[in-house]
Amino acid sequence: MPQKFPETFSVTAEEAGVRLDQFLVGKIAEVSRARVQQMIEQRLVEVDGKPARAALRLRGGEAIRVLGPVAAEPLRAIAENIPLDIVYEDDDLAVINKPAGMMVQAGAGATEDARNRGTLVNALLHRFGKLSEVGGDLRPGIVHRLDKQTSGLIVVAKNDEAHRRLSAQFAKREVKKTYIALVHGWLKAERGTIEKSISRDSVRRVRMTTRRAGGREAITHYRVVRRIDSGFGKFSLLEVKIDTGRTHQIRVHLASLGHPVVGDAIYGAPAQVKGSSGTIALTRNFLHAATLELAHPRSGERLSFSRDLPAELLEFLSVVKGA
Repeated sequence: MPQKFPETFSVTAEEAGVRLDQFLVGKIAEVSRARVQQMIEQRLVEVDGKPARAALRLRGGEAIRVLGPVAAEPLRAIAENIPLDIVYEDDDLAVINKPAGMMVQAGAGATEDARNRGTLVNALLHRFGKLSEVGGDLRPGIVHRLDKQTSGLIVVAKNDEAHRRLSAQFAKREVKKTYIALVHGWLKAERGTIEKSISRDSVRRVRMTTRRAGGREAITHYRVVRRIDSGFGKFSLLEVKIDTGRTHQIRVHLASLGHPVVGDAIYGAPAQVKGSSGTIALTRNFLHAATLELAHPRSGERLSFSRDLPAELLEFLSVVKGA
Protein backbone atom coordinates (compact mmCIF):
# COMPACT_ATOMS: atom_id res chain seq x y z
CA MET A 1 0.00 0.00 0.00
CA PRO A 2 1.41 3.48 -0.85
CA GLN A 3 2.87 5.42 2.06
CA LYS A 4 0.65 8.28 3.29
CA PHE A 5 2.23 11.64 4.08
CA PRO A 6 2.70 13.52 6.26
CA GLU A 7 3.68 10.75 8.67
CA THR A 8 4.73 11.16 12.32
CA PHE A 9 6.84 8.77 14.40
CA SER A 10 7.81 8.83 18.06
CA VAL A 11 11.27 7.66 19.11
CA THR A 12 11.21 5.21 22.01
CA ALA A 13 13.87 4.90 24.71
CA GLU A 14 14.93 1.58 23.18
CA GLU A 15 15.67 3.35 19.88
CA ALA A 16 18.01 5.91 21.46
CA GLY A 17 21.40 6.06 19.73
CA VAL A 18 20.07 5.06 16.31
CA ARG A 19 20.87 7.34 13.36
CA LEU A 20 17.95 9.29 11.94
CA ASP A 21 18.23 7.75 8.46
CA GLN A 22 18.50 4.23 9.88
CA PHE A 23 15.45 4.85 12.09
CA LEU A 24 13.34 5.94 9.12
CA VAL A 25 14.39 2.99 6.95
CA GLY A 26 12.88 0.73 9.58
CA LYS A 27 9.65 2.75 9.73
CA ILE A 28 8.81 3.58 6.11
CA ALA A 29 7.78 0.61 3.99
CA GLU A 30 9.79 -0.31 0.88
CA VAL A 31 12.27 2.55 0.99
CA SER A 32 16.06 2.40 0.71
CA ARG A 33 18.51 4.20 2.95
CA ALA A 34 19.71 6.25 -0.05
CA ARG A 35 16.15 7.42 -0.72
CA VAL A 36 15.66 8.33 2.96
CA GLN A 37 18.85 10.39 2.83
CA GLN A 38 17.51 12.21 -0.23
CA MET A 39 14.32 13.01 1.68
CA ILE A 40 16.39 14.44 4.52
CA GLU A 41 18.53 16.49 2.11
CA GLN A 42 15.37 17.93 0.56
CA ARG A 43 14.23 19.04 4.05
CA LEU A 44 11.27 16.66 4.00
CA VAL A 45 12.07 15.32 7.48
CA GLU A 46 11.71 17.29 10.72
CA VAL A 47 12.85 16.32 14.21
CA ASP A 48 10.88 18.18 16.86
CA GLY A 49 9.77 20.65 14.21
CA LYS A 50 13.19 21.36 12.68
CA PRO A 51 15.16 19.89 9.73
CA ALA A 52 17.95 17.56 10.79
CA ARG A 53 20.98 15.70 9.43
CA ALA A 54 20.85 12.06 8.34
CA ALA A 55 23.63 11.21 10.81
CA LEU A 56 21.78 12.68 13.80
CA ARG A 57 21.84 10.25 16.73
CA LEU A 58 18.42 10.06 18.32
CA ARG A 59 18.12 10.38 22.11
CA GLY A 60 14.62 9.01 22.58
CA GLY A 61 11.41 10.96 22.95
CA GLU A 62 11.72 12.97 19.72
CA ALA A 63 8.79 13.48 17.35
CA ILE A 64 9.81 12.86 13.75
CA ARG A 65 7.61 14.16 10.97
CA VAL A 66 8.03 13.08 7.34
CA LEU A 67 6.42 15.66 5.09
CA GLY A 68 6.40 13.77 1.80
CA PRO A 69 8.24 11.49 -0.63
CA VAL A 70 11.48 12.51 -2.25
CA ALA A 71 11.17 14.52 -5.43
CA ALA A 72 13.12 12.55 -8.02
CA GLU A 73 13.49 12.77 -11.74
CA PRO A 74 11.68 9.96 -13.59
CA LEU A 75 14.12 7.25 -14.55
CA ARG A 76 14.31 5.29 -17.78
CA ALA A 77 16.30 2.24 -18.76
CA ILE A 78 19.10 2.77 -21.27
CA ALA A 79 19.68 0.55 -24.30
CA GLU A 80 23.19 -0.96 -24.30
CA ASN A 81 24.94 -3.31 -26.69
CA ILE A 82 25.53 -6.22 -24.29
CA PRO A 83 25.73 -9.85 -25.52
CA LEU A 84 22.82 -12.09 -24.52
CA ASP A 85 22.48 -15.87 -24.35
CA ILE A 86 19.04 -16.20 -25.94
CA VAL A 87 17.55 -19.63 -25.29
CA TYR A 88 14.25 -19.01 -27.11
CA GLU A 89 12.55 -16.15 -28.91
CA ASP A 90 9.30 -15.46 -30.76
CA ASP A 91 6.96 -12.49 -31.28
CA ASP A 92 5.60 -12.65 -27.72
CA LEU A 93 8.43 -13.63 -25.42
CA ALA A 94 12.10 -14.44 -25.03
CA VAL A 95 13.90 -16.72 -22.60
CA ILE A 96 17.36 -15.55 -21.57
CA ASN A 97 20.15 -17.36 -19.74
CA LYS A 98 21.29 -14.53 -17.45
CA PRO A 99 24.89 -14.60 -16.20
CA ALA A 100 25.77 -13.96 -12.57
CA GLY A 101 26.91 -10.39 -11.92
CA MET A 102 24.22 -8.82 -14.12
CA MET A 103 21.37 -6.97 -12.45
CA VAL A 104 17.97 -7.53 -14.04
CA GLN A 105 17.13 -3.83 -13.76
CA ALA A 106 18.42 -0.63 -12.23
CA GLY A 107 17.41 -0.03 -8.62
CA ALA A 108 14.88 2.61 -7.61
CA GLY A 109 17.71 4.83 -6.39
CA ALA A 110 19.64 4.66 -9.65
CA THR A 111 20.26 7.53 -12.02
CA GLU A 112 21.47 7.55 -15.59
CA ASP A 113 25.07 6.86 -14.63
CA ALA A 114 27.21 3.81 -13.86
CA ARG A 115 24.56 2.37 -11.52
CA ASN A 116 22.14 2.14 -14.46
CA ARG A 117 24.59 0.40 -16.79
CA GLY A 118 25.09 -3.23 -17.66
CA THR A 119 21.59 -4.41 -16.69
CA LEU A 120 19.60 -7.14 -18.41
CA VAL A 121 16.92 -4.58 -19.25
CA ASN A 122 19.47 -2.40 -21.02
CA ALA A 123 20.68 -5.38 -23.04
CA LEU A 124 17.11 -6.38 -23.91
CA LEU A 125 16.24 -2.90 -25.15
CA HIS A 126 19.22 -2.91 -27.50
CA ARG A 127 18.49 -6.43 -28.76
CA PHE A 128 14.71 -6.23 -29.17
CA GLY A 129 13.97 -2.51 -29.23
CA LYS A 130 10.35 -2.85 -28.11
CA LEU A 131 9.24 -4.68 -24.96
CA SER A 132 6.10 -4.73 -22.85
CA GLU A 133 5.39 -1.53 -20.92
CA VAL A 134 3.37 -3.06 -18.08
CA GLY A 135 6.31 -2.86 -15.66
CA GLY A 136 7.07 0.81 -16.33
CA ASP A 137 10.10 2.63 -17.72
CA LEU A 138 12.65 0.86 -15.52
CA ARG A 139 11.22 -2.65 -15.98
CA PRO A 140 10.22 -3.04 -19.66
CA GLY A 141 9.51 -6.68 -20.40
CA ILE A 142 10.36 -7.91 -16.90
CA VAL A 143 7.84 -10.47 -15.62
CA HIS A 144 9.98 -11.93 -12.81
CA ARG A 145 13.52 -11.47 -11.52
CA LEU A 146 16.72 -13.24 -10.59
CA ASP A 147 19.17 -11.88 -8.03
CA LYS A 148 22.28 -10.18 -9.41
CA GLN A 149 24.61 -13.02 -8.38
CA THR A 150 22.23 -15.78 -9.48
CA SER A 151 22.49 -17.14 -13.01
CA GLY A 152 19.97 -18.92 -15.18
CA LEU A 153 16.71 -18.76 -17.04
CA ILE A 154 14.42 -15.75 -17.05
CA VAL A 155 11.44 -15.07 -19.32
CA VAL A 156 10.69 -11.59 -20.68
CA ALA A 157 7.57 -10.29 -22.42
CA LYS A 158 7.69 -8.45 -25.73
CA ASN A 159 4.18 -7.02 -25.56
CA ASP A 160 1.66 -6.05 -22.91
CA GLU A 161 -0.78 -8.90 -23.53
CA ALA A 162 1.98 -11.50 -23.22
CA HIS A 163 3.16 -9.76 -20.04
CA ARG A 164 -0.27 -9.88 -18.44
CA ARG A 165 -0.80 -13.54 -19.31
CA LEU A 166 2.64 -14.58 -18.09
CA SER A 167 2.16 -12.60 -14.87
CA ALA A 168 -1.14 -14.41 -14.32
CA GLN A 169 0.66 -17.76 -14.63
CA PHE A 170 3.19 -16.68 -12.00
CA ALA A 171 0.40 -15.46 -9.72
CA LYS A 172 -1.41 -18.82 -10.05
CA ARG A 173 1.88 -20.70 -9.46
CA GLU A 174 1.60 -22.37 -12.86
CA VAL A 175 5.18 -21.54 -13.88
CA LYS A 176 7.59 -24.29 -12.81
CA LYS A 177 11.22 -23.40 -12.03
CA THR A 178 14.04 -25.59 -10.79
CA TYR A 179 17.25 -24.25 -9.26
CA ILE A 180 20.54 -25.95 -8.50
CA ALA A 181 22.25 -24.82 -5.29
CA LEU A 182 25.35 -25.83 -3.38
CA VAL A 183 25.11 -25.15 0.35
CA HIS A 184 27.45 -25.51 3.29
CA GLY A 185 26.94 -28.59 5.46
CA TRP A 186 24.71 -31.64 5.20
CA LEU A 187 20.97 -31.17 5.54
CA LYS A 188 19.34 -33.59 7.98
CA ALA A 189 16.66 -34.79 5.56
CA GLU A 190 17.01 -35.98 1.97
CA ARG A 191 14.14 -33.72 0.97
CA GLY A 192 11.96 -31.18 2.67
CA THR A 193 9.75 -28.11 2.44
CA ILE A 194 10.51 -24.77 4.07
CA GLU A 195 7.44 -22.67 4.88
CA LYS A 196 8.60 -19.47 6.54
CA SER A 197 7.28 -16.00 5.82
CA ILE A 198 9.82 -13.48 4.51
CA SER A 199 10.13 -9.76 5.19
CA ARG A 200 12.84 -7.15 4.90
CA ASP A 201 15.39 -6.99 7.71
CA SER A 202 14.66 -3.88 9.78
CA VAL A 203 18.35 -3.09 10.35
CA ARG A 204 20.26 -4.44 7.33
CA ARG A 205 17.95 -3.39 4.51
CA VAL A 206 19.84 -5.31 1.84
CA ARG A 207 18.81 -8.52 3.61
CA MET A 208 15.55 -10.37 3.93
CA THR A 209 14.65 -12.34 7.05
CA THR A 210 12.36 -15.10 8.31
CA ARG A 211 12.55 -13.81 11.88
CA ARG A 212 10.02 -10.97 11.70
CA ALA A 213 6.28 -11.39 12.13
CA GLY A 214 3.93 -10.33 9.37
CA GLY A 215 6.07 -11.27 6.38
CA ARG A 216 4.85 -12.61 3.05
CA GLU A 217 4.15 -16.31 2.59
CA ALA A 218 7.07 -18.22 1.06
CA ILE A 219 7.35 -21.92 0.22
CA THR A 220 10.54 -23.68 -0.89
CA HIS A 221 11.02 -27.38 -1.66
CA TYR A 222 14.47 -28.99 -1.75
CA ARG A 223 15.96 -32.39 -2.59
CA VAL A 224 19.50 -33.47 -1.85
CA VAL A 225 21.17 -34.52 -5.10
CA ARG A 226 24.56 -35.28 -3.59
CA ARG A 227 26.31 -35.04 -0.24
CA ILE A 228 29.95 -34.04 -0.52
CA ASP A 229 32.59 -34.64 2.16
CA SER A 230 35.81 -33.00 1.01
CA GLY A 231 39.01 -31.43 2.24
CA PHE A 232 37.10 -28.13 2.25
CA GLY A 233 34.32 -29.43 4.48
CA LYS A 234 30.86 -30.83 3.93
CA PHE A 235 28.50 -29.57 1.23
CA SER A 236 25.06 -30.50 -0.13
CA LEU A 237 24.18 -30.17 -3.80
CA LEU A 238 20.45 -29.43 -3.96
CA GLU A 239 17.63 -29.30 -6.46
CA VAL A 240 15.28 -26.53 -5.33
CA LYS A 241 11.76 -25.66 -6.44
CA ILE A 242 9.71 -22.70 -5.23
CA ASP A 243 5.95 -22.13 -5.05
CA THR A 244 6.39 -18.41 -4.38
CA GLY A 245 8.86 -15.85 -5.69
CA ARG A 246 9.89 -13.66 -2.78
CA THR A 247 13.04 -11.54 -2.81
CA HIS A 248 16.09 -13.74 -1.96
CA GLN A 249 13.67 -16.57 -1.12
CA ILE A 250 15.92 -19.58 -1.70
CA ARG A 251 18.93 -17.88 -0.15
CA VAL A 252 17.19 -16.75 3.02
CA HIS A 253 15.25 -20.01 3.45
CA LEU A 254 18.34 -22.21 3.18
CA ALA A 255 20.29 -19.88 5.46
CA SER A 256 17.47 -20.13 8.01
CA LEU A 257 18.23 -23.86 8.24
CA GLY A 258 21.88 -23.10 8.94
CA HIS A 259 22.98 -24.03 5.41
CA PRO A 260 23.77 -20.84 3.46
CA VAL A 261 24.35 -20.98 -0.29
CA VAL A 262 28.07 -21.15 -1.08
CA GLY A 263 29.39 -17.69 -1.95
CA ASP A 264 26.45 -15.88 -0.33
CA ALA A 265 28.26 -13.77 2.27
CA ILE A 266 25.12 -11.66 2.85
CA TYR A 267 23.43 -14.69 4.42
CA GLY A 268 26.36 -16.11 6.34
CA ALA A 269 28.50 -18.05 3.88
CA PRO A 270 32.27 -17.51 4.35
CA ALA A 271 34.00 -15.32 1.78
CA GLN A 272 36.70 -17.98 1.49
CA VAL A 273 36.54 -21.71 2.15
CA LYS A 274 39.65 -23.06 3.81
CA GLY A 275 40.65 -26.70 3.78
CA SER A 276 43.51 -29.13 3.82
CA SER A 277 44.05 -28.46 0.12
CA GLY A 278 44.29 -24.69 0.53
CA THR A 279 41.73 -21.92 0.14
CA ILE A 280 39.03 -21.52 -2.50
CA ALA A 281 36.51 -18.75 -3.08
CA LEU A 282 33.47 -18.12 -5.22
CA THR A 283 32.76 -14.53 -6.22
CA ARG A 284 29.09 -15.24 -6.86
CA ASN A 285 26.32 -17.32 -5.31
CA PHE A 286 26.22 -21.03 -6.17
CA LEU A 287 22.61 -20.73 -7.28
CA HIS A 288 21.46 -21.34 -10.85
CA ALA A 289 17.95 -21.29 -12.36
CA ALA A 290 18.36 -24.47 -14.39
CA THR A 291 14.88 -25.21 -15.79
CA LEU A 292 11.80 -23.17 -16.65
CA GLU A 293 8.40 -24.48 -17.74
CA LEU A 294 5.41 -22.33 -18.71
CA ALA A 295 2.45 -22.08 -21.09
CA HIS A 296 2.93 -19.92 -24.15
CA PRO A 297 0.88 -16.74 -23.52
CA ARG A 298 -0.71 -16.85 -27.00
CA SER A 299 -1.05 -20.52 -27.97
CA GLY A 300 -1.17 -22.14 -24.54
CA GLU A 301 1.45 -24.67 -25.66
CA ARG A 302 3.57 -25.94 -22.79
CA LEU A 303 7.20 -24.83 -23.19
CA SER A 304 10.20 -26.25 -21.32
CA PHE A 305 13.74 -24.88 -21.24
CA SER A 306 16.95 -25.84 -19.47
CA ARG A 307 20.52 -24.62 -19.11
CA ASP A 308 23.41 -26.46 -17.43
CA LEU A 309 25.51 -24.94 -14.67
CA PRO A 310 27.86 -22.24 -16.01
CA ALA A 311 31.57 -22.94 -16.26
CA GLU A 312 32.59 -21.18 -13.04
CA LEU A 313 30.17 -23.28 -10.96
CA LEU A 314 31.19 -26.53 -12.66
CA GLU A 315 34.82 -25.70 -11.98
CA PHE A 316 34.17 -24.88 -8.32
CA LEU A 317 32.16 -28.09 -7.90
CA SER A 318 34.95 -30.12 -9.52
CA VAL A 319 37.54 -28.68 -7.14
CA VAL A 320 35.37 -29.40 -4.09
CA LYS A 321 34.54 -32.96 -5.15
CA GLY A 322 38.17 -33.68 -5.98
CA ALA A 323 39.58 -32.42 -2.68
